[in-house]
Amino acid sequence: MKIALFGATGHLGQGILDEALARGYDVIAVVRDPARLERRHDKLHVVTGDVAKPDTWLDAVRGSDAVVASLSARRDGDLASVPGNARVLLDALPKAGVKRLLWVGGAGSLQTAPGVRVLDDPNFPAAWKPEAEAQGKALEVFRASQADIDWTYISPAALIEPGERNGKYRVGGEQLLVDAAGHSRITIPDYAVALLDRIEKHDALRQRITVAY
Repeated sequence: MKIALFGATGHLGQGILDEALARGYDVIAVVRDPARLERRHDKLHVVTGDVAKPDTWLDAVRGSDAVVASLSARRDGDLASVPGNARVLLDALPKAGVKRLLWVGGAGSLQTAPGVRVLDDPNFPAAWKPEAEAQGKALEVFRASQADIDWTYISPAALIEPGERNGKYRVGGEQLLVDAAGHSRITIPDYAVALLDRIEKHDALRQRITVAY
């Protein structure tokens, strides 16, 4: 399997990179600053590129079985870049012959009741709300797209954090997944397992899904 990964220097991106390499994938990591990516591996090829500028990476991702995008606006503070980058990838990847796109989405747009989103909860952290809204706009971009590519927008649980990999998770749709105690959580390693499983199983095409314990 050969994948291209945008956002490999972030917390979730690093988890996805580790899982992909552990599975024996060939990984092309497209990063703006290669110095920030400390990981070294004989199956890892680092490309300097900016997702917003397809001419910097389009040739590098040709022949990939899938592209994974783990992008946020935290570093630059440009919230419009979240849906903007989704639009760029949807428009550009078919030109490189890429047929599969996995997007690391947010949990804020998941529903806790009909018409009630996670981010509508008055206890939702105010500091997280702008990016949650931006991720919601990215989801709208995917749903409106007519691009010739099979995308999957994968929302994590309400709480995603470092932890152990046990390879177990549940898959849901538009509703926030909670366990028997009412908690919604998943570790970064198991989120990575769930995401890469979607490539191997070739399922959840043109859908938003969520994964949690």
